[in-house]
Amino acid sequence: MPLIGDKFPEMEVQTTIGVIRLPDHYAGKWFILFSHPADFTPVCTTEFVAFQRRYEEFRGLNCELIGLSMDQVFAHLKWEEWIKEKLGVEIRFPIIADNTGDIAARLGMRHKQAAGTQTVRAVFIVDPKGIIRAMLYYPMELGRNMDEILRMVKALQLADKGYAIPANWPNNEIIGDNVIVPPARSVDMIKKRREQEAAGEIKCFDWWFCYRRPE
Repeated sequence: MPLIGDKFPEMEVQTTIGVIRLPDHYAGKWFILFSHPADFTPVCTTEFVAFQRRYEEFRGLNCELIGLSMDQVFAHLKWEEWIKEKLGVEIRFPIIADNTGDIAARLGMRHKQAAGTQTVRAVFIVDPKGIIRAMLYYPMELGRNMDEILRMVKALQLADKGYAIPANWPNNEIIGDNVIVPPARSVDMIKKRREQEAAGEIKCFDWWFCYRRPE
C-alpha cells in the first residue's frame, strides 16, 4: 500500500474514456483518485453528483477527478446514463473499471469492512509530479465531504509555496484565512522573523508562531 510522499504507482487502467496510464495521463496536473463500493448504490450516487457539481472548481485548481470501483466498465456507463436521465447530472470525469480487484488491492482500497467485491471510500490526492500528497479513508456508511477534499487541494497548493495551513483554514479560530510562516529553526531565523514583523511583512504571537496573508 503506498503512503503519503510516495510516487503514485504506475499502472494501465480501463476507464469509461478508454485505457489510460497513471499517473502519466495527468502529468503536470493534480488529480484525485477516489474509490466507491459499487455502482447503483445510493450513497455512491450522491457522491458522484457532489463531485460532478464541483468538477469545474477542481479543474480551476488544475486538478482532475477519476473514480474507481470493482465493477465492469459497462456498469459504469449504464450508471452514468441513469444519473443523467434521472438526476439531470452528466458525469464528465472517467471511472476506472477494476473488475479483477487488482488495482484496489495494490492501492489498499479493500479493507475488512468492505465485502470481497467492493472497495472502501478511499481518496488519493496526487500532485503534478505524481506524488501522493494526502490519503483519506471513509467507512462504507459515510459519504465523503467534497468541500473538504476541495479545501485540501487548495491548502496543499498553498503549502507548496512554503506555508503551513492552520486548522479549519480558511476559517481558523485564531488567524482566520491567514497562513502560518514556518517556525524559526535557528537564532538567525528568530532575528529574521522579528525583522519581518517590524517591517509589517508578517504578524507574530511569538517567533515560533508567525502568520501572514498568502501570496
